[in-house]
Amino acid sequence: MSIYQLTTEQFDEEVLQSDVPVFVDFYADWCGPCKMMMPTVEEVAAEKAGAKFFKVNTDDNRDLARQYRVMSIPTFIVFKGGEPHSRAMGPKSKDELLSMFD
Repeated sequence: MSIYQLTTEQFDEEVLQSDVPVFVDFYADWCGPCKMMMPTVEEVAAEKAGAKFFKVNTDDNRDLARQYRVMSIPTFIVFKGGEPHSRAMGPKSKDELLSMFD
């Protein structure tokens, strides 16, 4: 499964109107822990069929970061039915990220 870059303009359609769970990785290009987490996020995306995976650059999409109270990066949010279902901040294990869908 691929992880797609997402902008504010696409957020409503791709995340809030989705009928499948959506994993959103709020990150920044300069963030070391964000880079460190990318292989783990890719593993989760490969295992979690039936979900969509997106990355949101907080530097380019500050309004989304503000709206979802992203105070630290990386922040991961799983949306279900257009609402935030679960949230995790900082480096996490693959199992911790997978459990966000429960």
